[in-house]
Amino acid sequence: MQFHRVFRFVLAALLTAAMPAAAKLTVMHGYADYTSALLWVMADAPGPIAISWQAEGQAQESRLTLDATPASGNVVLARLTGLSPGKAVAYRVTGDSDSRAGTLSTQPWWGKPAEARDLAIAFGSCFFLADADPAWGGQDYGGGFGIFDAIAAMKPDLMLWGGDNLYFQEQDDLDPAAMAMRYQRQRTFAPLQKLLTAAPHLAIWDDHDYGPNDADMSYVMKGDSLQLFRRFWANPSYGLPDVPGTFGRARWGDVDIFLLDDRWYRSANRAKDGPDKTMFGAQQMAWLRNALIYSRAPIKLVLNGSQMWNRVNRFEGWNHFATEQRAFADWLQAQRIDGVVFLSGDRHFTELLKVERPGTYPLYEFTSSPLTSRPWASPDAAEQKNPDVVPGTLVGKRQFGMIRVTGPEDDRVLALESYDAAGTRLWRHEIRARDLRSPKATGSP
Repeated sequence: MQFHRVFRFVLAALLTAAMPAAAKLTVMHGYADYTSALLWVMADAPGPIAISWQAEGQAQESRLTLDATPASGNVVLARLTGLSPGKAVAYRVTGDSDSRAGTLSTQPWWGKPAEARDLAIAFGSCFFLADADPAWGGQDYGGGFGIFDAIAAMKPDLMLWGGDNLYFQEQDDLDPAAMAMRYQRQRTFAPLQKLLTAAPHLAIWDDHDYGPNDADMSYVMKGDSLQLFRRFWANPSYGLPDVPGTFGRARWGDVDIFLLDDRWYRSANRAKDGPDKTMFGAQQMAWLRNALIYSRAPIKLVLNGSQMWNRVNRFEGWNHFATEQRAFADWLQAQRIDGVVFLSGDRHFTELLKVERPGTYPLYEFTSSPLTSRPWASPDAAEQKNPDVVPGTLVGKRQFGMIRVTGPEDDRVLALESYDAAGTRLWRHEIRARDLRSPKATGSP
């Protein structure tokens, strides 16, 4: 009977939403935990936004009203509370002479390894949408926008955005109003709408959605950029109370996800390498080390904008911050952190790197790029001859990644997949979680 009440609730909401009126509300699913979920809403005009929701199995509908204001860009962020793990939640959003309805789900929880759920996580980077004013140029750089429907069709449990999620242009660099307008235009882009409510979304930034091309810690408008990032995404957290940035941790099932900020603390790329040259900053690195030690997840995904382990990358990459990179690699091996897999974007091609480490498991890095920017169809000879590339995975096409986790919790299998803009699989590589374990220390029981 409870299910029928929820069904009637959804049906009524959908009928209301189907009225012939111009859409004025944009809705995105933010991070969902076990008992609550974030719902992001943007209106065309300021005013009250009414949100009601009813979870599967609940008899009562919950309600909340928030005010969309010019100061917030007419954006509100609602936390839907009183939910249960792994349950569907029907919701309706009303305001600005519009109504939107849909369903979202909380993430699953299980108490025994044999009850572990299969998980599907989508990720991608580099979403370019050409400027509406052709006077600014760049009209042939973006395309293939059907890729967003292809991702939605995969029905992922979670969508990770790996940076360059929009491209600020030169005219935006010192103009927060122009930056905000670009966010608004991109978020309301029609081909994106299905994906926004197909899964919860988590995001990091890279240079183009932080500031200018190859921007570093010196970017003077980064405070405004961070404010906009926090307004337009719905991560569970952003940095630490005394350490600003977009880095943080999230989880989905038995997978821990570490979101890195490679811009706020970044030294200039052309600075001479040494102890003072950093991509992440001492405080963020201290947080990451402690968070990895604390984690008990069998799979730990570390998401960054720039590539982290590509030794032949002549563009932006952690290989140009060799002192910091080497210190972390040594620490990771000495600390015997298990289950770490790296994700990155930026490069306008996809590849899977497998970096061997004597005495312990290899480091894998899955690079997924671009979504709609121009692909690097023929990477240079150094990239093509890179001995760390898993054969068959270097592809210069618009594409997105899928990370599938299956099997019982004590024997998980990680499948890394790449798909083109039409949803056709380009490659697949499987890794067992047991093969991402460090050897026991000498004398360990």
